[in-house]
Amino acid sequence: VIGKGMTPPQKTLFPPEKICMDWRQKRRPGAGLHNLGSTCYLNVILQCLTYTPPLANYLLSRQHSRFCDQQGFCMMCIMEAHVRKVLYSSATAIRPRAVIRDLKCKQLQVLQQVFFPSVRGELLTSFLVIGEFKPDIPGDAYEFLRCTLNAMHRACLSGSSDLDVSSQENTIIHEIFGGLLRSRVTCLSCKTVFDFFKVFLDVLLKIKGASSLTTALEDFVKPKVMDGKKVFKCSKCKKKVAASKVVTVHHAPRVLTVCLGRADHRSSRKLSQVVEYPEYLDLRPYMSDPAGEPVLYSLYAVVVHTGHTCLGGHFFCYTKASDGQWYKMNDVSVDICCIHTVLGQQAYLLFYAR
Repeated sequence: VIGKGMTPPQKTLFPPEKICMDWRQKRRPGAGLHNLGSTCYLNVILQCLTYTPPLANYLLSRQHSRFCDQQGFCMMCIMEAHVRKVLYSSATAIRPRAVIRDLKCKQLQVLQQVFFPSVRGELLTSFLVIGEFKPDIPGDAYEFLRCTLNAMHRACLSGSSDLDVSSQENTIIHEIFGGLLRSRVTCLSCKTVFDFFKVFLDVLLKIKGASSLTTALEDFVKPKVMDGKKVFKCSKCKKKVAASKVVTVHHAPRVLTVCLGRADHRSSRKLSQVVEYPEYLDLRPYMSDPAGEPVLYSLYAVVVHTGHTCLGGHFFCYTKASDGQWYKMNDVSVDICCIHTVLGQQAYLLFYAR
């Protein structure tokens, strides 16, 4: 077996033993969030991250802001202030202006008119700073989640220079959300096996034809043949050959984030079929070593999208608060609900904790 992508880190940025997966403080659910102009997709991600126990524990401890020397925009400092405000506020709803504050982009008005005519200026400036939003889908919760985690990760690297790639991947964000995928490619000519490893912060699953999360995961790890346009260049055969490829979870994350891909790229329609998902999930059958001990996860947040197309509609979410109760969070509304309601949704994003 020839492997690539498993170099150990030379420096530890955040000791994993300091991560606490259970809530350090138990309290009532926090405030709802005002919709500041087509910002429901932003609100659901802020709420799901607020109710991610290991992340909330870290942010509430103010470990980052006490030592942060980053000039200007810092997504970790902003999220720290936001989570504290949501969980400690006596208000029923707050405006997440700190997250979408105006950073005075010179080209703001031009960009807003061209790309984001329906979004307020203060939001747009945040998009430009946080990251790689696509102009044709400005309101997608999954895109905002990825950009936010990447921005928080980059904030953790501020002030750290000359780090090798592996060391850059053990920030608090990667220690919580990060896992490792293994792509095992077998040359069908010489039978040489090649292993490629890649860090991930979330898993995007195809759901077309899938009736449940488990069937989608089974399809994710099913062997696939690489031929035609996706041929493999074998370093032993010294040429492009047909090969088989199997992707598995090699290292399980502490928090598993799953996106159920509801965009049908061929028809540009939304896949609205029911995809069942469990409250408790064993990831072991989808790992590189499927015969080991169970790797158990518990559901703690669900993002739901309503609407007939992926480019419109509305987002709301369900989160499990520190009091152990489930709540439906729909912008300013925060209402208690039961697990049966949570499990009966047309889910878009699923958040599971070890």
